[in-house]
Amino acid sequence: MFRIRRIYDDTLPRDHGAIAQVQAILRSQFAGLDEQDIAKLPLQLANPMKYRFKSILFVADGLRGDVKGFALLQHAPDVGYCYLDYISIEATRPGRGVGGALYDRVREEAAALSEIGLFFECLPDDPSLCKSETELAQSRKRLRFYEQYGAYPIINTAYETPFRPGDDCPPYLVFDPLGRDTPLSAALLQRIIRAILTRKYGASCPPGYIDMVASSVTDDPVRLRPPKYTRTHPAAPVHTTRSIERRIALVVNDKHDIHHIHERGYVEAPVRIERILEGIRNLDLFERMKPRHFPEKHIKAVHDIHYVEYFKRMCSLLKPGKSVYPYVFPIRNNARPPKEMPVRAGYYCIDTFTPLNKNAYLAAKRAVDCTLTAAEAILEGYRLAYALVRPPGHHAERGAFGGFCYFNSTAVAAHFLSTYGRLAILDIDYHHGNGTQEIFYERPDVLTISIHGHPHFAYPYFSGFLDERGEGSGKGYNINYALPEKVNGAIYEKTLDKALKRITRFRPRFLIVAFGLDTARGDPTGSWDLLAKDFYANGRGIGSLRLPTIIVQEGGYRTRSLGANAAQFLLGLWEGYNGMPPQTGKRTPRKGA
Repeated sequence: MFRIRRIYDDTLPRDHGAIAQVQAILRSQFAGLDEQDIAKLPLQLANPMKYRFKSILFVADGLRGDVKGFALLQHAPDVGYCYLDYISIEATRPGRGVGGALYDRVREEAAALSEIGLFFECLPDDPSLCKSETELAQSRKRLRFYEQYGAYPIINTAYETPFRPGDDCPPYLVFDPLGRDTPLSAALLQRIIRAILTRKYGASCPPGYIDMVASSVTDDPVRLRPPKYTRTHPAAPVHTTRSIERRIALVVNDKHDIHHIHERGYVEAPVRIERILEGIRNLDLFERMKPRHFPEKHIKAVHDIHYVEYFKRMCSLLKPGKSVYPYVFPIRNNARPPKEMPVRAGYYCIDTFTPLNKNAYLAAKRAVDCTLTAAEAILEGYRLAYALVRPPGHHAERGAFGGFCYFNSTAVAAHFLSTYGRLAILDIDYHHGNGTQEIFYERPDVLTISIHGHPHFAYPYFSGFLDERGEGSGKGYNINYALPEKVNGAIYEKTLDKALKRITRFRPRFLIVAFGLDTARGDPTGSWDLLAKDFYANGRGIGSLRLPTIIVQEGGYRTRSLGANAAQFLLGLWEGYNGMPPQTGKRTPRKGA
């Protein structure tokens, strides 16, 4: 069993290990390859301009990170072509479809880049060019494979001329039109040949060699060799693959509904998750993942241990159906918490409408597990992940709960990922994320940005002001955009654009979005007028940052529009990140909400 994923650089441990395995395959299967060319692979991915190619690396690996094969695609946008540099399977493993899956992914990527087609070299199957029977047999097998896709050697050129007289097995230049019937002109092929020979072989080419090969292209349009191993058929269409960087890892809190407050008017209800799932069900964008269990130490890394222990014990003492609401707030002597457990709730709470009950801890802990599972998915190669959780979390401070929030799932995941590089948190809930701000207020490695209703009129009322910029080494790394009571999509988009530019300047390794749907028109806890099309535009803008991104569900209480708005946001996010609409699912956002 294997999966296809793209590797962007070697900064994460899993990717660093995968690149090392790719280099080992290169050493074992390409004996003539210079060690410097193998060693430069990480730099090729990180600094493409140095090599005049944009290098795109795909690996087929198992769940344990064992690389079974890889493909290295080079994109030359200045000339207008894609070049498949290497595609190889680990020699000690049976293929089992790995090569075909990798080539399908390469074709899909090349087609998405909208270039004329895909070029690559393949050793010849002609005995007059190659004396080795072993090489001839392998070449026939490879060319038979490529013919199934409509990829054939280019003929009537001098490309098969060896660098030095007497050299054996000079390669063909093979062209895959990617299912298109667009003719390849001689002038374009001449430019492509010059680019390939110059950038790949450089000083290895003898004087005059590149000019000789390029000028040998005279057929216009260029001719391809007729099928030799397969029946004549049109070029194979490009198929959509399930490469994980093009899927959104979806992690749903499977225990969210055990936390159900039946009091009239309590809007943070299980139906919220059901409506969102209904709305996104028809979008073929997701890879559903089961929540994993994580130790409590991750929660205690951002929350006060005394609060965590109190919350856990208080919930365990309550009977099913019984809720405790804070009603005494000991602000005059906060060094001495009340002795009685129910009374002590106000010592740790910021409001009077967030109850404790038997299942609150279990549901909140599971929400954290889901968000950490999404974070691990990002570390494993997914570029987008969605933690669909309740209860929400962004109002939970280091030592306090409130606003329906008990554990700050966003903050826990952010601290977890900060080990691997700095990150940004973008809170787009209608209400200010006071908890997230408080937890990271003195940290420069986590940029916290919140777009919310001004605290003059919006919960939590005591935080989210413009002058709250961080303290100590965190000064300047907390930004609040407090907006007026009436906001439409256009106003919101301008503010979001400012936030995205600030994130870009920060240059984070990851992005976590505290995602509130309570900015929608008609939400019972908000006053803004965002419609489905606005959620789509906001998602697309966030996705265009092209950062590994986790979406963590926060508020949103108008059940009629939750599904449609969530679907449009996630569709926009996917399109913004990938720069294209998905092959299935609606691209055009619905009107209204």
